[in-house]
Amino acid sequence: MSRPASTLMTALGFPRSVDRLYHRVLAQSGRELVSVATSLLMTPEELETQLAPLLEHDIARIEESRLFVANPVEAVGRMLSETAASAARAHAQLDAVAASIPFLTAPAAKPRPGEVTEVLPIDGEISSGGRPVELLSRLVEASKGDLLWLRPDQFQKPREDAMADVVRRAVEQGRRSRAIYPVRALTDARETLVHRAEAGEELRVLAELPTRMFIIGTTHVILPEPLGFADEPRSLTRQRGLVEALTLWFESMWDRATPVVGLGDPVARPDLRRFLLQQLASGAQDEQIARRLGVSLRTVRRRVADLLSELGADSRFQAGVEAARRGWL
Repeated sequence: MSRPASTLMTALGFPRSVDRLYHRVLAQSGRELVSVATSLLMTPEELETQLAPLLEHDIARIEESRLFVANPVEAVGRMLSETAASAARAHAQLDAVAASIPFLTAPAAKPRPGEVTEVLPIDGEISSGGRPVELLSRLVEASKGDLLWLRPDQFQKPREDAMADVVRRAVEQGRRSRAIYPVRALTDARETLVHRAEAGEELRVLAELPTRMFIIGTTHVILPEPLGFADEPRSLTRQRGLVEALTLWFESMWDRATPVVGLGDPVARPDLRRFLLQQLASGAQDEQIARRLGVSLRTVRRRVADLLSELGADSRFQAGVEAARRGWL
């Protein structure tokens, strides 16, 4: 038995009753709802009820008591846009589920009895609450070595003033405090950066930072749990291998970061050339670059134009190739 031929509306997933109604009201688009209902021997309420599937997908709409119906081309476009948005949401959900699978299987991936000789717990703990500034102060005072910071957004007072005092005392004892900030902090939190620099901290900036982190000498690392920008819960680990690994990660970012000098000058900021090149190479749009670098959209476009001129390039792609050839990236 052959299947009935599909119409446009049934191909879009609507039942045949909605398909018939669509074609009956399409020719009357723009008329008063009550007039359209009368022509179909319905009340306005009955017509609106039957139009519900089309109203839901914006193929039909009622404005100021008038009924407007999208033509077939518009109807297809709206349904395709809706389907694409739904597919994007489903894709994002699948990505999230896929990313969570390792965490679901991780508890079972433990050595069974007899597979290893000895199992010891990792030296560290996850905690919340308490007095974190006092804890950090004691840890710093009882340790040796550099203080290494990733500081994407930790600029709150009065805690910020207290931690600047911790940095000052450590530097006075001959230790180094090195911190990496997002470049937008030069405009969003200049006072904080000036305060830390006056305390003796060495500052560098990157376009973006993935998480907060504080490494104390060679013995402690403090991170949000999970990684990110939350205050708590926080993980504190004293596991030597993890401390060493995260120190190497910090050093790799420090090498890529740009030093900040002249913070006392109200207009001082680092050369944005490297940041612009990194952002252009990543495919970022001008609006995204402006947000990440803490500058205006006009400034971004002007600096991109200056950069193309400096490199003798006609396009952003050519600029990337030439910058790579010169070792700027």
